[in-house]
Amino acid sequence: MIFVIIAGSFYLMKPSEEEIKRERQLQDSLARARAGVENVVTDTTVTATPAIDSIMLSGPFGQAIAGEEKIVTLENEYIKANISTKGGRVESVELKNEKTYDGQPLMLFEGEHHKFGLFFSSAGKNVMTNDLFFTTEGNDIHVTGQDSASITFRLPYAADKYIDYIYSIKGGDHNLGFTIVTKGLQDVVAPTESQLVLNWEAALSQKEKDMSSERQRSTLYYALADGEVDHLNTAKDDDEDLSEKVEWVSFKQHFFSNVLVAENGFDGAKVNVYTSADDRIVKLFAANLRLNFARQDINTYPMHFFFGPNQYKVLKAHGYGLEKQIDMGWGPMKWINRFITIPVFNFLDGFNWSYGLVILILTIMLKLVLSPLTYRSYVSMAKMRVLKPEMDQIKEKVGQDNPTLLQQEYLKLYKQAGVNPLGGCIPLLLQMPFTIAFFFFFPNLFELRGESFLWVKDLSTYDSPITFPPIPLIGMDHISLMCILMTVATLLSTWYNNSISGAANNQMKYIGYFMPLIFLFVLNSFPAGLNYYYFLSTVFTFGQQLVIRQMINDDKILSIIEANKKKPEAQKKSKFQQRMEDYMRQQQGQAKKKK
Repeated sequence: MIFVIIAGSFYLMKPSEEEIKRERQLQDSLARARAGVENVVTDTTVTATPAIDSIMLSGPFGQAIAGEEKIVTLENEYIKANISTKGGRVESVELKNEKTYDGQPLMLFEGEHHKFGLFFSSAGKNVMTNDLFFTTEGNDIHVTGQDSASITFRLPYAADKYIDYIYSIKGGDHNLGFTIVTKGLQDVVAPTESQLVLNWEAALSQKEKDMSSERQRSTLYYALADGEVDHLNTAKDDDEDLSEKVEWVSFKQHFFSNVLVAENGFDGAKVNVYTSADDRIVKLFAANLRLNFARQDINTYPMHFFFGPNQYKVLKAHGYGLEKQIDMGWGPMKWINRFITIPVFNFLDGFNWSYGLVILILTIMLKLVLSPLTYRSYVSMAKMRVLKPEMDQIKEKVGQDNPTLLQQEYLKLYKQAGVNPLGGCIPLLLQMPFTIAFFFFFPNLFELRGESFLWVKDLSTYDSPITFPPIPLIGMDHISLMCILMTVATLLSTWYNNSISGAANNQMKYIGYFMPLIFLFVLNSFPAGLNYYYFLSTVFTFGQQLVIRQMINDDKILSIIEANKKKPEAQKKSKFQQRMEDYMRQQQGQAKKKK
């Protein structure tokens, strides 16, 4: 069924020729539009100087239209932020203790793609502070430990009318304080406007080895005032207009986030995220954040930036629910990861072992906790194996032409023997949330980023000892050795289970061999840490089965079954058996009516 769903989704979701043509035309139009905007900017820079002198200088904030750009650096142990007097904005941020996948300094964002500033109307004209020049008397700041410092960038309108951007930094964290102060603008901002719009845009570049995976896990997150955290679509371009109070907005990549937190909240926001045609850009982010503007002399808007890793304990310590950006799965998987997996992992991480060893011990601990369920499942399988000769006799007697009657006879046998045919499945189903929880846990685990183990250089992405040109249709361009080991272990385990289980028919045996091969292609580009865990999990499950098999005596099980058969017929039926018998009678009645 999984294979049919995967294959069907590939076929049904494949774009038509018309859609491909339309998308190509759209991308060409966007490219021409970008080129046109760049040309307009260039032409304006070259030819519009007289217009600035004669017209613009007399408009709102006219004296700030031209100026000399100055960069001031605010730095602590973790971040290095460059603030430009042009727009008074954060021009770039470097995480000092991190590198990109190819060893380059890790810049969260930089360059002209980044925009940040207030937008409002004044004297019939639109003002965008991102394009204006601020003034500052401060110099570079470097703090450590308990030290802190601040610097003010001012955009003057008149002597007693201005906008201040106040940046502050302290040692030992990933925050950059940011406060907006407006002074005397109650008569400057157009009287029809009750809000200022804070525009924030960024194009975030590639930082991880697998661009496809990084795009799948990058999108815009936001938190509402009630604490609910939500996000835009990760698979396609998306936008949303939020009318309620917004506490923070995050431009989130796979392992790093740029977050703007408003201490008093934003009065709504319009946010969007979309994929760039540039294969070096992960995604383009934009947010228009609304700030309530009161008609008074001074308005203050306290905020702060968080520039840092998507490491659960770091985001959790920061507060505001930032850790909810990390995708820990849905339903029970999310709670398993948050309240079980992460605390146990952090405990093991405290010993400063290699992460290969941490994953090994984590797997052993999980298998020990789930071993009672594994034992019950295996015992149930052993009962079905012991019953197999009698089931074959019933099948030979009844024949295959009457499946309803055959199932009825099987149910009678199960009832007499005291065997639940689902007894082997239920314990396995109870273990499934843990297996799926790890499917979300390892791909989003920041601690694995850049960590090597054996031949794997980075446990947070796929290992690729064998590479080749992309294969048409599937796009596969490498083979993950860790994924190969996981697949081989799964095939061996399947072979062993089929060899000792008398219940599986030939078709089921083939499916058991087929599915691991399907997942070889599915998991080939998943993190090596995840495939390593699945490999260990399969090996330890196989080991548990060998041990349990030595503990279980088929003759003893057979004697118990024979004893159950001699018990009175008044033996209590399970709800499942009763429902199945009722269903079989109904099916048999319908068959007689048809005849």
